Amino acid sequence: MGEWKEVRLSEVTSILGDGIHGTPVYSEQGDYYFINGNNLCEGRIVLKPDTKRVSEEEYHKHKKELNSRTLLFSINGTVGNVAKYNGEPCILGKSACYFNVINTVDKDFIYYVISSPSFVKSMSNLANGTTIKNVSLKQMRDKTFLLPSFETQRSIASILSSLDSKIENNRKICANLEAQAQALFKHWFIDFAPFKDGKFVESELGMIPEGWRVGAAMDFFNINIGKTPPRQEPIWFSKNQNDVKWISISDLGKSGIFIMDSSEKLTKEAIKKHHIIVVPKNTILLSFKLTIGRVAICNSEMTTNEAIARFYLNDKSEMEYLYMYLKNYKYELLGSTSSIAIAVNSKIIKKMCILKPPFEVIKKFHSVVNPLFERIRANIEENDRLSTLRDTLLPKLMSGEIKV
Repeated sequence: MGEWKEVRLSEVTSILGDGIHGTPVYSEQGDYYFINGNNLCEGRIVLKPDTKRVSEEEYHKHKKELNSRTLLFSINGTVGNVAKYNGEPCILGKSACYFNVINTVDKDFIYYVISSPSFVKSMSNLANGTTIKNVSLKQMRDKTFLLPSFETQRSIASILSSLDSKIENNRKICANLEAQAQALFKHWFIDFAPFKDGKFVESELGMIPEGWRVGAAMDFFNINIGKTPPRQEPIWFSKNQNDVKWISISDLGKSGIFIMDSSEKLTKEAIKKHHIIVVPKNTILLSFKLTIGRVAICNSEMTTNEAIARFYLNDKSEMEYLYMYLKNYKYELLGSTSSIAIAVNSKIIKKMCILKPPFEVIKKFHSVVNPLFERIRANIEENDRLSTLRDTLLPKLMSGEIKV
């Protein structure tokens, strides 16, 4: 390999460890977050609405040596989620392995090493456990890979980083556009600002403009639930991009407004054999089991598992309104907050209370916010192409197959 040499991960890091192996004392008002492997996504630490918080005292009790040279890799449960540490106020759980890259090695190059399919696959193969996979810290330290000269490291990282920078910029634009759409939705359908001069009437949801309807979701939309073929029969499941996208709650958690792909696919034989319904593009998806309230719009034909309800549009003009309505829905109204994840079922989802404005109002709202949604869709589609290019280049660059 010429200037490339084999090294262990321990040789390019000053420290390698994991988070606490117990449960910290949570604090709803805490300023620090408790991060596990599922918070590591697409190179970032993702702070979700349901991410647990801890107090400053608890933070100082469990904090690790995290700095600008720190990378993270999930080693318990899901193996191979990766992130760069960017100063997030957090403590780590046991599923998050952290390590600090030494100054004589390019940190971004190491980030792409641990992101590569070959690295993730090899660590997954080393994992112990049948139900919950676990990679030991020793296995992480002893993992070997090829390391080129520092200049080559920087050149490779620069190529891949330029693609990731464009992806991240698109992601920020999408977040800004969605915030604009959210503000417009609130202005129209929560504050009712454009309708203040009209007559209002009492309803189950409080005072609403006259002529608007309140009813069960199934009164306004065709709703059905996804399906899972027998898990003990692996022939029905696939990673082939030509098979049918099969969305899980985990996939929804990684998605933006528009969901592009799934981690697992179903074969066409599975669809036929098990009478699984494939839903059309622009169908709205809503998770309702265990994790409730994740919402996305299908960007193509796909199907889902049984933890996800599928809302079919009567007209394409309804897409933005229904998506925003489900995003803003108070799901705690569906059951007691302590057992809501267990209590909510498909019947409750179909009977959930929905506010339905007149079609001309929905159509007008669509004309205002659809350009925002379509710009978001275009950016997500571009990110999908950029990610594919990056993932194609990554193993070729990291192996020295493509010279830089």
